[in-house]
Amino acid sequence: MRLFITRIKGFIKYTDLMNELVSRDLKLKYRRSILGYLWSILNPLFIMIIMTIVFSRMFKRGNIPNYPVYLISGQILFNFMNLSTKSAIQSINGSASLLKKTYVPKYIFTVSKVESGLIDCIFSFGALLIVMIFTRNHFSPYLLLFPLILIQEFIFILGLSMLLAASNVFFHDIYYIYNAITTAWLYLTPIFYPIEYLPDMLRWFVVHLNPMYAYVTQLRCLTLYNCFPDISMIIYGCADAVIMLMIGIWFFLKTQDKFILYI
Repeated sequence: MRLFITRIKGFIKYTDLMNELVSRDLKLKYRRSILGYLWSILNPLFIMIIMTIVFSRMFKRGNIPNYPVYLISGQILFNFMNLSTKSAIQSINGSASLLKKTYVPKYIFTVSKVESGLIDCIFSFGALLIVMIFTRNHFSPYLLLFPLILIQEFIFILGLSMLLAASNVFFHDIYYIYNAITTAWLYLTPIFYPIEYLPDMLRWFVVHLNPMYAYVTQLRCLTLYNCFPDISMIIYGCADAVIMLMIGIWFFLKTQDKFILYI
């Protein structure tokens, strides 16, 4: 318990540094960009338009009432996970020069990457609202619950990022392997197709072993189906988030003292 309190105090002590790291990441991302933060809205809009043109005819007979909203709801959450983890996986190796010069809690660099991704994701919700307005989608009071889904996914991404960042210090191939995994993960998440299109065995795998399915389904309940998400889906999403966070923190703290020997 004393160790836990010490770590919490250390986290609070370096809050200003973390805020600076988040601010730096956002500024570097949009440096020399004319539209700046508007790209957080425009980018998912452009991708949604292209994918709608490509796939809407293919799934026009499916049970999807508003395909553009269906598509962008899944796209925003998956992009949050994909971009945040790929940025965080290099967070320790990319901060080697600073870690060799002075003491800084190593997890600060990984957490800041995920926080930067969260801010981008929040901006991207502007694109979702624009699509809902243009497609005359019904706005339900349940939409106000979207932060609960972001919290679940943020915790899950944070745990996964800490696991990946620590692993990548020792095995640099992790970065390239993870790129391949996320490609498969994208197609195994019903973002641009209805889950009913999958074979029964593969559908069971996606529903029960793919955390992104839980988060995407919850958001679609709020935006597309105007209902409260199924309680089992919420429990599943929360359980995945907590388990992944525990695994990530455990592995990161167990290996962090050896980072300096490999970076």
